[in-house]
Amino acid sequence: MKLKDGITFHHEHVTIDLSGVKKNDDCNVNCFDETATEFKELKSKNVNNIIDVTNRGIGRNIEYILKMEKETGMNILCSTGYYKEPFFPKEVYDLSEKELSKTMIKEITCGIENTEIKADVIGEIGTSKDKITESEKKVFKASSMAHVETGNPIVTHTTLGTFGLEQIEIFNSYGVNLDKVIISHVDLTGDLEYILRLIDKGVNVAFDTIGKENYKPDKLRVDLLKEICRRGLSERVLMSMDITRKSNLKTRGGIGYSYLIDNFIPKLKEAGLTSKEIDNMTKNNIRRII
Repeated sequence: MKLKDGITFHHEHVTIDLSGVKKNDDCNVNCFDETATEFKELKSKNVNNIIDVTNRGIGRNIEYILKMEKETGMNILCSTGYYKEPFFPKEVYDLSEKELSKTMIKEITCGIENTEIKADVIGEIGTSKDKITESEKKVFKASSMAHVETGNPIVTHTTLGTFGLEQIEIFNSYGVNLDKVIISHVDLTGDLEYILRLIDKGVNVAFDTIGKENYKPDKLRVDLLKEICRRGLSERVLMSMDITRKSNLKTRGGIGYSYLIDNFIPKLKEAGLTSKEIDNMTKNNIRRII
């Protein structure tokens, strides 16, 4: 699938269900009408693409996505792969790295769940806080194999921004094209030097928990992005919202999907970021990667 002109939210979940492990129904996002209303609002603000990084075992629902596309006109790209422990389906433990990679390759080349909808992205694949478990390592290796076979980009999850450098080590050992890798949630570190080290390795980094000020204040995110752009590195950064709870939706009292457009980008402009730099982080970089 191709990206349409306009802005892309590269790290979102049209549906996601982490409620079983977390024992919290707020983590089961399946609010079709509310999400559709927000996607229509995004469309009116030139957001025309959503990359859904919900994958195997955490509530990916192709029928739901197709219905959402029809209802809203949003262009939605789908993903393959496995998230992180303790959210893996049984097959991650039962199958070999090669078998897991074949499952991903099939979803990329043939289609997902007996549909003609093919996965465009491998992700989000994750590591735990400050470590990678053996099962997570298996998924990273399998994902690397699938990437080398297909060329499809990889989106990772870092728990609170940690372990990105170690993720890159695994990718390098398999010959992954780091220009096609997005290391997510780096804004949760608040650590400029760490983020610059990731960029220096050749990957793309994502500020994709924007508005979640219970983790880090947006002022810090603005300051970090201002310095990254001052160094001429806007071509290595992407931005998204990563809505993962019902309570994140506007109708539930949350910030909603359009917060990035309505609240955060104006703060970047006030801080002196140029339209070209903002376009890189919302339009151009993801087009290059996809």
